Amino acid sequence: MSALMLQERAAEKVNTRGREFIPLAETVLNGNEKRYVLDCLDTGWISGSGKYVDDFEREFATFCGVEHAVSVSSGTAGLHVALLALGVAPGDEVIVPDLTYVASANAVTYCGARPVFADVDPTTWTLDPLDVARKISPATKAIMPVHLYGHPADIDPLLELASAHNLSVIEDAAEAHGAEYKGRRVGGLGDVGVFSFFGNKIIATGEGGMITTDDKSLADQVRLLKGQGMDTARRYWFPIVGYNYRMTNIQAAIGLAQLERINWFIEKKREVAALYDEAMRSLPILTSHEAAWAKSVYWLYSVCLTEEYDRDRIMTRLLEQGIETRPFFHPMHHLPPYYQRDGDSTLPVTTNLAARGINLPSSALLTREDITYVTSALRACLC
Repeated sequence: MSALMLQERAAEKVNTRGREFIPLAETVLNGNEKRYVLDCLDTGWISGSGKYVDDFEREFATFCGVEHAVSVSSGTAGLHVALLALGVAPGDEVIVPDLTYVASANAVTYCGARPVFADVDPTTWTLDPLDVARKISPATKAIMPVHLYGHPADIDPLLELASAHNLSVIEDAAEAHGAEYKGRRVGGLGDVGVFSFFGNKIIATGEGGMITTDDKSLADQVRLLKGQGMDTARRYWFPIVGYNYRMTNIQAAIGLAQLERINWFIEKKREVAALYDEAMRSLPILTSHEAAWAKSVYWLYSVCLTEEYDRDRIMTRLLEQGIETRPFFHPMHHLPPYYQRDGDSTLPVTTNLAARGINLPSSALLTREDITYVTSALRACLC
């Protein structure tokens, strides 16, 4: 039976008990989204320019504590043009965590460069600086830490490595809007940061993304690349080959409304995580860990089972009870485009986490009763 059929049957089953299906994530549109979108429709400004694009970029830069923010059509597009703006080209290598969403590696490949996978820290699940140091070669051009599931990567050691080897640092912050590293928000820690606004993210515009930086020349190059390469000072003059990676004014209108409530989203995510932490204390699992130097935004609340449990079977049992979950990302070295025969032995932490990890329902709308239901069901599965 397919996962979709299981999900539908589970929803029907729990609804007969008076409880709704509990999804992994929900898009929350409870601010000015409708009013701003209707303004776009009423004025006719629906494409890749307009006041909401300008306002969203300005306010997002302020939120991240950077000088420049450039909107794009997706987080993946943002990674692509950010890498190009940093000069990543064929023959180069970019060090990427083995535990990440495939877009991190794909964006490197789009540039004709090669993603080199480094292992992750067993506690934070983000890029391990020690393994990064081992993977640096004469061809290395950049390091791409990923702030996985809302927890920031340990940036300072990576910045030291980058400085020592003349490398760029690009933050993949797709899942970590508002997360903090030593009191500073992600997106302003490296040379450039990239965010995603896909429908399940903390800020959601359906599709969309943002590039953040303090480097004006880099921001200017990103703007050139994302707008078909058109010279901003000479209309319809194209000095380079560019891309159509613009965000629409409608998407920006939604994004601006979401950003107005970003503190509420973060507070709710952290409240959900705290409730899970309290309920999970007696279970034989490893829960999401917040490092002393970090403020996680818990985009997804995640756990790792011990090796005695069949992760996939437990996920199926939870789905049968109306609880949607998803596994951790597959290791990059398992995917056909990036397959490495010796990856399981050279990237052991990622291999282990990916086989045992589960993302639990993490919506900002979850109640204490919802979390009690999820954790009680998980407890029953582990008994």
